[in-house]
Amino acid sequence: QVQLVESGGGLVQAGGSLRLSCAASGRTASTYALGWFRQAPGKERDFVAAISWSGGGLHYADSVKGRFTISRENAKNTVYLQMSSLKPEDTATYYCAARPYNSRTTSGEYNYWGQGTQVTVSS
Repeated sequence: QVQLVESGGGLVQAGGSLRLSCAASGRTASTYALGWFRQAPGKERDFVAAISWSGGGLHYADSVKGRFTISRENAKNTVYLQMSSLKPEDTATYYCAARPYNSRTTSGEYNYWGQGTQVTVSS
């Protein structure tokens, strides 16, 4: 069992930056791949970025490549999503998700989910 708690969301102007954090707890949390997904009102939940348990296996959605960076600090069982050059279309609730070992880009392959944190980018 893995529990996930996101933080760091907020309101930012277009072109600005935010860093999201996701703290994972549970006996085997350090062996889990962690991913970020986002969901805007009335839309499906979309993949954003993912990282494997070892820190490799990096994946990014095309829409965020070059602007977002995912990283993890296993000593703290925490994954980060550094978001830069934010655009209004990045506005969504951002969710952290976990699955064993290797990262994936499909939401259905993740076993555990956080409650989400809201990111709003104003134009």
